[in-house]
Amino acid sequence: MTALKLTGIGNSVGVVLPKELLAKLGVGKGDTLYAVETQDGLRLTVADAEFEAQMQVARRLMKKWRNVLHELAK
Repeated sequence: MTALKLTGIGNSVGVVLPKELLAKLGVGKGDTLYAVETQDGLRLTVADAEFEAQMQVARRLMKKWRNVLHELAK
């Protein structure tokens, strides 16, 4: 468990993430993190769950319609 301190940033409040936690997440300045609400609270993740669900549908459709898409690409 890592304790995170809230700090004032202009008129907002922010959280400073220690470099060890940034390394574990594989993110840095300018990257996007997503806060996902779970039964236990919030989970920080680098993956957008909604986008990933859409991509799974897209992959399934592209596989199903591969020949049609190939012909359309010509």
